[in-house]
Amino acid sequence: MKDTGEKIPGLDTYWHAALGQFTHGLSPSALATAYTDWALHLLGSPQKQAELARLAMSNAVGLEDRQDKRFADPAWSQFPFKGYAQSFLAVQTWWDAATKDLAGVEPRHTQIVNFAARQWLDLFSPANFAMTNPKVIRKAQETGGQSLVQGARYWIEDFNRVLTKQPRKPSGFAVGKQLATTPGDVVMRNRLVELIRYRPTTEKLYPEPILIVPAWIMKYYILDLTAQRSLVAYLRDQGFEVFILSWVNPGAEDAELSIQDYVDLGVRAAIARIREMGHERLHAAGYCLGGTLLAIVAAALARDADDSLASISLLAAQVDFSEPGELGLFINESQVAFLEDIMSTRGYLRADQMAGAFQLLRSNDLIWSRVIRHYLLGERTPDNPLLAWNADTTRMPARMHAQYLRQLFLENDLAKGRFKVDGRAVALSDVRQDIYCVATETDHVSPWISVYRLSLLTDTDVTFVLTNGGHNGGILSEPGHSGRHYRFGHKTEGDKHEAAARWIDNHPPSDGSWWEHWVHWLSHRSSPMVRTKCDPSVSLGAAPGGYVFG
Repeated sequence: MKDTGEKIPGLDTYWHAALGQFTHGLSPSALATAYTDWALHLLGSPQKQAELARLAMSNAVGLEDRQDKRFADPAWSQFPFKGYAQSFLAVQTWWDAATKDLAGVEPRHTQIVNFAARQWLDLFSPANFAMTNPKVIRKAQETGGQSLVQGARYWIEDFNRVLTKQPRKPSGFAVGKQLATTPGDVVMRNRLVELIRYRPTTEKLYPEPILIVPAWIMKYYILDLTAQRSLVAYLRDQGFEVFILSWVNPGAEDAELSIQDYVDLGVRAAIARIREMGHERLHAAGYCLGGTLLAIVAAALARDADDSLASISLLAAQVDFSEPGELGLFINESQVAFLEDIMSTRGYLRADQMAGAFQLLRSNDLIWSRVIRHYLLGERTPDNPLLAWNADTTRMPARMHAQYLRQLFLENDLAKGRFKVDGRAVALSDVRQDIYCVATETDHVSPWISVYRLSLLTDTDVTFVLTNGGHNGGILSEPGHSGRHYRFGHKTEGDKHEAAARWIDNHPPSDGSWWEHWVHWLSHRSSPMVRTKCDPSVSLGAAPGGYVFG
């Protein structure tokens, strides 16, 4: 493994770091290699060229433009806008065919070229231009052109902010006021984490508390967003004592932090503190990369015959990265080496460079829809709690992030039983606690099929739950949230594996929130409730703590 912490910057390092400022951290070499592979094989395939020629001359009138939500407005069915949409979709269909099913091209290169072609074509969608978007024209007519004037003002405002590196306009939602308001106390603090304990509200508690491990690439309060959308408050009100980790936002001084440090100073330290408070065992839950980290710790505890965990819950978390979805297109040897050079010059990866990759995965929703709304329709996206949380970004320390990308994502060491904790390998098959695994149907970060592979790697009872929504929205699925449903199935140790496609066919959806199903599952794996005791711990400060403001 390349150890970014020990890498001495050279000329190539500084050149790649400078280049990364313009490419948002993406490696040009990775894209060039993929395009060269595709182009050479296309030139050597007259049959593919003939197929593309026939497709180009075919009649595109039959294309159903209304299937694309960019063209959902009824006005796109009228002249001349129907022609704009169908012409664009015809070109999109041609390029999709041109970049797929070409014999001899490396499969990953095929995916990269196809993805890049879609991103480039999306730029030229008729929906992105004022003169070819009927909704924009209609809004301009209704406002006497003021919508376009206002949009131009917004563009100038945002452009000047980027040039002067000014922060975004403050949100009306603030941490500790409207966000992360569940009462609690910091009961442990070290250089990496604060451990927050939420104050119980019930007369009786389950003896086993819940420790939640959020991802280090996001602020923890996504799970304590508002009073109405707080997973920690919901668990607390069901009789569980809840703890959560709040990660520090690392700087250059933290460049040497490794995954081992996140294991020791994060999860292990939290478990030790909770046990000091009188709890023999606890339920542990990990969200996103926090779930990956929890799985690593659980495997290490199992290897060492440590029975501290009563159960394990993984929420939208991958432990096998062999099918990571389109996010995997950004992670290859060239890309990881490029990021290692960028990180070695400053000691961390900037939050905006990580966010750029996630935005590209859903460019129509996260980029172009906002361009249309802000600059063509003259409307600002309404302020909301999730938007405020999303803007509250974090950094990744160089050494740890390089280890994650190379060992977990690129080499898939955890799934292959090669990942080391304390210098010794850990295996997920050693874990014997029951596991509750949640995936979301439209997750672009942790695709549900990838999350589902957990059942292949463990030899214990696994309850798998698939809920509708995306990576964040599917997890924030509080009871009473309209339109929510979930599927669930249980695999007992020794049961035969069921392929993902067959699993979804055999498990019909149930209406409601998976939160209620999870609490039922947790309660059946907990000891009888006991009367709440006075908390003997010393508070180091009230929730939401200090690290969340970093």
